[in-house]
This record gives sequence, structure tokens and C-alpha cells, in this order.
Amino acid sequence: MEDWLRTSEYNDLVPIGFMILVIDSWQCVMSLGPTPMFGGLRLPRIRVAVDKRLSSSSAVGWLTSVPGASNTVLEALVPYSRMSMIQLLGKIPGQFASQQTSEDMALVAYNRALKISKPGSPVLGVGVSGALATNRSKLGNHRLIAMEGENHTSTTNSTTIINASTHGGVKWFHLSTRTSDRLWNSTVTLFKGSRTREEEEILSSQYVLQAIANASKVPVDFAFQTNESDVSTDNERIFSEDEELQQLLNGEVAFKVNFTVTQASTSDRRIVLPGSFNPLHEGHLQLMDIAISVLGDGYPCFELSVINADKPPLTISQIKERVKQFEKVGKTVIVSTQPFYYKKAELLPGSAFVVGVDTVARLINPKYYDGSYERMVEALLKCKSTGCVFVVGGRNVEGAFKVLEDIDIPEILKDLFIPIPADKFRMDISSTEIRRKLVDELSEHRNSQQWRTVKEAGRMTHIEHNIQHTVLHLVAWARNDT
Repeated sequence: MEDWLRTSEYNDLVPIGFMILVIDSWQCVMSLGPTPMFGGLRLPRIRVAVDKRLSSSSAVGWLTSVPGASNTVLEALVPYSRMSMIQLLGKIPGQFASQQTSEDMALVAYNRALKISKPGSPVLGVGVSGALATNRSKLGNHRLIAMEGENHTSTTNSTTIINASTHGGVKWFHLSTRTSDRLWNSTVTLFKGSRTREEEEILSSQYVLQAIANASKVPVDFAFQTNESDVSTDNERIFSEDEELQQLLNGEVAFKVNFTVTQASTSDRRIVLPGSFNPLHEGHLQLMDIAISVLGDGYPCFELSVINADKPPLTISQIKERVKQFEKVGKTVIVSTQPFYYKKAELLPGSAFVVGVDTVARLINPKYYDGSYERMVEALLKCKSTGCVFVVGGRNVEGAFKVLEDIDIPEILKDLFIPIPADKFRMDISSTEIRRKLVDELSEHRNSQQWRTVKEAGRMTHIEHNIQHTVLHLVAWARNDT
């Protein structure tokens, strides 16, 4: 085990987060993030001390015992009591040591890993619960359940890995791992009384590392010291893109990231340009480039909120269409459900949000805080406490071009905003203007002889071609106008 941890394969694990809970027996949850190990994935950093006496906690000790572990482990938490677990999950679980609880813990760890991992890499959440050796008598079997997640479109059935025995007392543990598109679950049942607590600790920790390696697509196979009476069952669920987006809309996952392979950054800071992107246009891309030059470093990503305070939520098909725009230009986009900036700051701590001066004018307007100046200041101070800042570009506001210096910002909030010099960038174009011009252009096509001919012939491909031509024309116009 120790030899494997010191190989290059260990460094290929996906960043992870890990949490451990002990209730009567024990439970554990882990949040992992991506690192370049196996298959290009990593494990996260563990930031919280873990009680090494707990079952499966040896896995945390092993992971953090080698140089460079901070590139792999994001966080390890130990919800030791029932109340700690209730606060962690935000609900009272039906059973504290169960497959469902293990899965819930992995999801919590996954969402936590999303928020605290270095931008630009996938993450993994791990949850463990079970009942191992203790100084109190226990009834029934001892089992382990493991879950994890990846990108595919099918579900596999449970399979028995180790021969089962129908006699004798048993112990068990549950292990779950979760990624954006994959959930893997395993239940391990151990013959009761055949091992010491220390031996059970080692075995369950080996299962944890094996599950992490599997989720990271690392070809490692530990030689488990199992008995003929031990039983292990696995099952896997792979989520489609529609299912992933529905989980986002349901509030199950914090956000969804569509990565690109063309972007690389060693920075811990995200440079985030939020918007509706209907459509994505040249002004957005130019503003991001200028923001990067102003800040000096950071991982650039756009953020699409599918929920707007003044409009109905986007449908799954609408979300997919807007995301395709970023795929075509090779940009990373975060899809979230947070329309308010103080919530975006909680979701993406330490980020630099790239906005127009018109957005800043709304941010500091008490009108949007039930008329309360104090609530406005409180909300923006919350943004500040997360380490976030706003990078502000000039825009046309009510017919006049304005920059940050034209906005009367309260003194206590001034260091929250960073100006983009007007000589570096002017964004006179908006998605609304592009849509309006698109409608005008399409109206001209509709009245043309070409449109009537296509309409009569029912040749919709020509209509689509005209629309594409119009959009390209408008993008060229936007480029010249910005």
C-alpha cells in the first residue's frame, strides 16, 4: 500500500474530499478534486484533521503521508456525532449507517469539492458508513457500501465479487463515490469475529483507496485479505447530460462545469464572466480577455445562471443550446442556479467576477434590497468575505458611456471593485441589441422573394442557412462596433 502511494500513479488521482463519521460504528465522507494522476484525474486536499482511530481513516492518513498530497486531497471531515451528521446532510437520515446515507455523504462531499477545488479540473466525492468491531455488542450483519460517479449512459446491475456464506455473525460497511456523471456503490459484508478492529480498519481503508482509484480510472488492484464468507456487491449508475442538468435544476448539485482542454492555469482564482449569453458574442469574449490582462492571472470561465430573478428558468434544451456556444469557441462555462451575486460568491469563493458598470449600478442600488441601504452593504460585504472582487468594464447606460469612476460607491465597498480602463475596453454592444438586430434582419428575409420561395418549397435547411448567415453578419458588426 505504502509503495503504491509513492508511485507516479498516486499523483494521477482525481482531487477528492473525504469525511468520516462515527456513530455506534463509524461513517466517513470524503471530497476529492482532480489532479494529474491516472487518466488525467486527481485527488483533493484534506484540510481538516482526521481522528486516526476511526474506521477507514487510515485511507486519509495514507493519502496525506506522501509529498504532494495537497494536490490530491481537498478536505476530510469527521461528523462524529448524530447531530454532526444531521447538520452535515441538512436532514435526519432514515438510518445513520446505510447505503442511502453513504450516497448522501458522497454527494455532500462532491458539492463541497466543487466549491473549494482548483478551477479547471474534475472532482470526486466519497462517503463511507458502516459497523465494524466495537466494545459494545451489535445485532445483525456488518456491511460496507461504496459509491462513485463518472461519464456514461448506462446502469450496471449488482454483482457478487466475493463468495457469500449463510452462517455466522457479520459486519458491514458502505462506500460511495460521486462525480458529475457517475455514481458507484459497493456494499461489503465481513464475517463477524474473524478480524481485529485494526485489521478491519486496514481492509476498509483499502476498499476506500480502491474506489478512489476506480473513479479516477487508475489501474490499481489491491490484494484484499478477504475470507470466503466475505461478500461484496457493486452497482453503478451513469447519468446522461439531461439527468445531470435536471439534478442541477432540482438543487441536488451545486453547479455543473463544461470544461475545455485548451485552457490551462496554475492559479487558484477563477475569473468568472456571468451572463445569459443569448447569444454569446464577441463583446463577451473581448471583455474576458481584457479582464485576464488586468488581473494578471486566473482561470477564465463564463457562468450561465439558468434561473433569472425576473424571468422563468431555462429549460434543459435551452441550457444545452447555450452551452454549445462555448463548446464551439473552446471556452469553459459554469452552469448554476444562482441569479444573485452574493450567492454566486458563496458558490465560487475567491473568484473575480467580470461585469459591466450597469451591473455595478444595480448592485449598489438599495432598490434591489427592499429599499434598505444596510442590506445592500451587508450583502456586498458577504461577497467581500468570500475573497471575491468585481472587475468592471465600461458600458453604454441610458445613451451615455460610463465607467466605474462614474458610479458613487460607498467607501466601505470601494476595494471590492477593480476598474477596466476605458482605453482598453468599451462594450457598446449587448445580447439584447444583437437579438433585436437579428429580428430586423430576419424580417427583411421574411419579406424577400428568397424567403417566399423557400417557404413554398418547405426547404428549411435554406432558412437555417440564412439565420446562420445573419448571425455571422451580426457578430462581425459587433466586432467592429466594440
